[in-house]
This record gives sequence, structure tokens and C-alpha cells, in this order.
Amino acid sequence: MTRKIIHIDMDAFYASVEQLDFPELRGKPIAVGGNKERGVVAAASYEARKYGVHSAMPSKIAASKCKDLIFVKARFDRYTEISRSIREIFLSHTDLVEPLSLDEAYLDVTQNKQGIETATDIAISIKKQIKEELGLTASAGVSVNKFLAKIASDYRKPDGLYIIKPHQVERFIEQLPIKKFFGVGKVTAEKMHKMGIFHGRDLKEKSLQTLTNYFGKAGKYYYEVSRGIDNRSVNPNRIRKSIGAENTFSESLATHDELKEKMYPIIEKVWERYQKAKAKAHTQTLKVKYDDFTQITRSKTTDNIIKDKIAFEQAIDALIDQVELEQKVRLIGCSLSNFELEEETEKTKQEQQLTLRF
Repeated sequence: MTRKIIHIDMDAFYASVEQLDFPELRGKPIAVGGNKERGVVAAASYEARKYGVHSAMPSKIAASKCKDLIFVKARFDRYTEISRSIREIFLSHTDLVEPLSLDEAYLDVTQNKQGIETATDIAISIKKQIKEELGLTASAGVSVNKFLAKIASDYRKPDGLYIIKPHQVERFIEQLPIKKFFGVGKVTAEKMHKMGIFHGRDLKEKSLQTLTNYFGKAGKYYYEVSRGIDNRSVNPNRIRKSIGAENTFSESLATHDELKEKMYPIIEKVWERYQKAKAKAHTQTLKVKYDDFTQITRSKTTDNIIKDKIAFEQAIDALIDQVELEQKVRLIGCSLSNFELEEETEKTKQEQQLTLRF
């Protein structure tokens, strides 16, 4: 059976929520996160994007690109609240929902709860519900697998809808610029360009052996998606890879003691999230970003599950002691990862299959 996969991506989500809640910000270039002097942009409104402002950009650079840029403090509790409402809309159509973040998710609607015949009509319905119930816009991509649905959702942003039907897959991929391939970053794209790979048709001409030689395990992925093959299922029980938090400071930190002092509230936040998630981690990681925006990480992995907050604090303190401070630090963070998965019995699997609603 040909699968029907939808990828929903909210449009400039954090910025759009701010403009929704504060009408005076509507139609204006805004950046969520940071300020004119320090920090990093978490999201930019479409009005700001016209000036070249985008997420992950240092705030100072963003301010230089747009002199009228308005910086807004992030409100993640509010974004999470709205994300839950969006998730409920998804779940009214299918239980096969795989969240990727607060603002995007995959849906498998091959069979759906409301008996809507086409995936396109389901996507239209979801977009309409989000607009009417929440006052926000979303873009949707519809196709036969996750790879194509993800690309399609970005094709006509904002408030877009793009469908790649089964008979269109081959031609669509052949004409697609390699930099538009999901999973091909800037460095990989440059490497492919040197190999004469500029579009999907060029990638398709390369053998599996050649791609594996150049790109390792990723070579098989490139080989398959260039032929429209992506058998990954939509996983409603997607496992979180890490739990972390970080902070950018208005004044840079110069000593190890300062780093440790500022790290304690971050550790508290991470530990609270860790307990709520009921996760079982083995790896503790420290993140440090210097004033010149270079970044380092230091990690410690243990054989035993991390159960004690004091031990976690001590491990992060020890990692901080390893950090060289030839220049000041603008950001620090920490995380817990390398989670231990509980064994799932065959009985549990069968129970899940029996209770799954389509």
C-alpha cells in the first residue's frame, strides 16, 4: 500500500505566537531571543527575514541587518501550551503522529480516524483548524514518505501546501537542487558540488559504492532518497535523544568559579526536566561558547544510570575545570543523554497494536 505522509511545519512559530498575543508587534520585524548586544536569535518573523535575519544568528549581527528589529524575550511555556493544542488537532485525524519539535511533526494518514479520502484534504483540514482555532498559519507537505513530505512543506512557505504524488516523485527528485535535499548540509553540498552533483539526477547517477566511499553510512541514505526510497515509519513513540538547557549572559564570564556559579540554576532546570521525563541517562555533557562564538563540548559517560543530582553537579563542575579560559565565555549549558531503553516485551507490542486507532 502506498503510504500517505503529511509533514506540518508551523510558520515562524515563536515569532508568530508573539505577534498573535501582542497585536502591536504584527507586521513588524521581530526576533525572539537575545537583544541588540548579546545572545542568539531563536526565531525571526517573516518581516525580519526579508532583511536576512534568521534563527541561530548572533543577535548583534541581526540588529545590524535590520535597524528596526524588535527583540522579544522567549516564552517557552506559552509555545509549549500552543504546541499541545496543535498536537490535539493532529491526533483528531491519526494516532500516528511523530513530533520533531514544538512546531513540526510527521503524520501517517494512510488510514485516518475521520475517513477523509485524500491526504491533501486532511492537510487542508488541519491547516484550517489551526488557523480558526489558534489564529496561526502552518505549511504542509504531502507525499509517499517522510523525506518528500518534509521537503514539500518548505516548498511554498508561509501558509503553503505542496503535494508530491506517486507519479511525480521521480521527476521531482531529478530536478531538485542538492542543497534542498533533507539531510544534505552546507558542507556536504559543497563536497557534492566538487563531485559534479548539483541536482537529484546527478546524485542518482552515482553508484552505492561511490556514495558509501565518499560519505560513509550516509551514502546509502543518499543513494535511496535519490530514487525516492524512504522506508522510515512515522514513530509516535519517538525517543528523545537528550535533555538539556543553556543560557547566554549579558556579561561574559571570565573564571571557572563564575562558570560554576552560573551553571547551578541551569543544572536545576535540566534535572527537573530529566525527572519529569523519567529518563535513564549515562552521559553528562557541558557546552561552552566563547566571545568569538567558537564552541566546545566536554562529556563524561558512566556505566551506571545517573540517579543523583549532586553527582550530576559534581560531574559538570569537573568538566568545567577542564575548560581553557584564554578568552571569556558568553554561553554555557549542560545536558543528559545516552538514554537506556526499557526492554519491550512481545506482549506489550501486541497490546499496542491492538489498541492502535486508525
